[in-house]
Amino acid sequence: MAKRNSRNTRGRIISAAWKLFYEQGYDGTTVEDIVFESGTSKGSFYHYFDGKDALMGTLAYVFDEKYEDLMPTLDPEKGAIETLAYINHELYVMIESSVSIDLLTRLLSTQLLARGEKHLLDRSRVYFRLLKKIVRQGAERGEFRPGLAQEEIVRAFAMWERAQLYDWCLCGGDYSLVAYAEKMTPLFLESFRVRE
Repeated sequence: MAKRNSRNTRGRIISAAWKLFYEQGYDGTTVEDIVFESGTSKGSFYHYFDGKDALMGTLAYVFDEKYEDLMPTLDPEKGAIETLAYINHELYVMIESSVSIDLLTRLLSTQLLARGEKHLLDRSRVYFRLLKKIVRQGAERGEFRPGLAQEEIVRAFAMWERAQLYDWCLCGGDYSLVAYAEKMTPLFLESFRVRE
């Protein structure tokens, strides 16, 4: 029980921080703002984080919260390729509507510079567990081309999503991430589909 409360407190701090970063900007948000918004204490904040900068690596947590919210909405009748396209679309809608491109750029750059843990690549994330489940179900139904390992498909899809995010940031968000993904992600995913 204590572990779950600990995770909930940390999660509340992270969610509050990213909400405020989006609304007020990173520089316009203080630790005090985050503590107030999260309904926690300064002691709790500093128990989990050394300071505001330490929150930059936590966007993966926000993404994983979105995936947890999506899980109950997944249609078990839909194929794996359609389900992967759906979760890709829903994440990008969330990113375009509630994560500033400046913050996303900072997160991605911290991942490039990180010497130790790279949060986006953490295989224990909800994201990777969900991808593995979707791909496993698709493989069991014979939806993928023979000779493609499930882990290969998961890795390629995750790489595809990171590439889209990096490109969108490099271009300064001068196109709609959602619209581009709606057009290109299905084409990418079709390369995995078994040929009739």
